[in-house]
Order: sequence, then C-alpha cells, then structure tokens
Amino acid sequence: MSETPSTPSPHPFDVDSFLARPLVARVATTNASGAPTVRPVWFLWEEGVLRWITGEYSVMVKHLERDPRTAVVIDTCDLRRQEYLQVIMRGRAEVVPFDRALARRKLRRYLGEEESTWHPDFQHFADDARLVRLVPERTVVKDLSKTLP
Repeated sequence: MSETPSTPSPHPFDVDSFLARPLVARVATTNASGAPTVRPVWFLWEEGVLRWITGEYSVMVKHLERDPRTAVVIDTCDLRRQEYLQVIMRGRAEVVPFDRALARRKLRRYLGEEESTWHPDFQHFADDARLVRLVPERTVVKDLSKTLP
C-alpha cells in the first residue's frame, strides 16, 4: 500500500489559524481626493471572507461606495518570541447588510464568550450598523520570524 504524499501548503504558516487569533487588521481605502486612509478594525475571517463592522458614522462607508478597492494588513510583531507574521490582502470590498449573529461571533473573539461582561458599547448595535465584506483577490503571506538563539 503506497501513501499519497500530502500537498505542501502554499503559505509558510497556517493562515486560517493565524486569522482566527484576535488580531487587529489595518484597512486601507481611498478618500474623495484619492489619498489613502488607514483604519484599524477587529475582523472575522470565515471561509475565505474577511468581514468587519462599520456604519454611517464611519467615512469608510463613503470611501468604499465610491471606490471599493481595499488593502488589508494583519500582522504580529512579538519581540519576545521573535515572531513576525504578515497577511496582506487586496480586493474589492462591499458594504453589506448587518448580520447580528456574525457580528456577535466576531466580538466573542475579542471580548470573550460571556456577553453580559462586555462593555455596553458592544452589547448593542447601532441602527445603521453594516458589515464590510472582502473576498481577497490577492493574498501575500510572509513569515519573517527569527530563530531564537
């Protein structure tokens, strides 16, 4: 009986596991004059789709409605462990209707399972809450970690 060799991962680390961590994504969009702007966001990565909460309070909605081209960086810089991992994505983001269940799944990653302990700002969603959905057209994954002596 012969063994089938496993297909090596195209990435230097498990991207899904990395993106399951409660990290901060930095999202770049362009403003009305074409200048880049960057915003930090909490995110949810599921089935190849990156999502985050926004609303009419944010200029990001206006930016994406005018120009959906988006770049995202999610990385670590752990000096103690010498871990430097990067996931860089580009694609066209879209503002979509709000999904409370999805939003709660995202918030549990950052705030814990027990919603009653969350700050009130996170227990209720604004009436104009929306989601941004990004299916990356291009993803670059880098492991720039150092080996500890």
